[in-house]
Amino acid sequence: MLGGRTAMGKRFADAMFSGAAAGLCLAVLAGVVFALAVTGGCLAVAMRPNARDFQPPREETLLATGYCNCQKCCGWRYTWYGRSVVATGKYAGRPKKVGITASGTRARHGTIAADTSVYPVGTIIEIPGYGFGRVEDRGGAIKGRHVDLWFRRHSDALKWGKRNVRVRVWLPKK
Repeated sequence: MLGGRTAMGKRFADAMFSGAAAGLCLAVLAGVVFALAVTGGCLAVAMRPNARDFQPPREETLLATGYCNCQKCCGWRYTWYGRSVVATGKYAGRPKKVGITASGTRARHGTIAADTSVYPVGTIIEIPGYGFGRVEDRGGAIKGRHVDLWFRRHSDALKWGKRNVRVRVWLPKK
């Protein structure tokens, strides 16, 4: 016996541990491959337009500004009891779901706010320096050929600033 174990028990424990370690490594590797596929491939492919659902692309110049979910960018405030509400305008005081777009999706990289009379919800826009995005939101101050690009942090939105950019636009087929 070796420290309370038989030699056979030790070999069995070693085999089980190495099998479990191999299984764990395989699971971690599968998770990494899946994460890379989702963030690098599937998400990017899902954002790219296809000929079946979209009109041919057109190029145009528009004003692109950055925004995030913060109070400064989205015009909301907390009530005295901690609820987020719209700060100004005709909906002032009504509850505000922070980070939820007008189309009901959660804001993330690639979320674009636009004048939906010019760029309807679902329009895909390729912006140099930002990538592909989909119109999923609208804003009171966004009129005409102007879009807001969503950023995770306020500092990134400020760094983007206000730019006139040449973009490619795919409008959804009607």
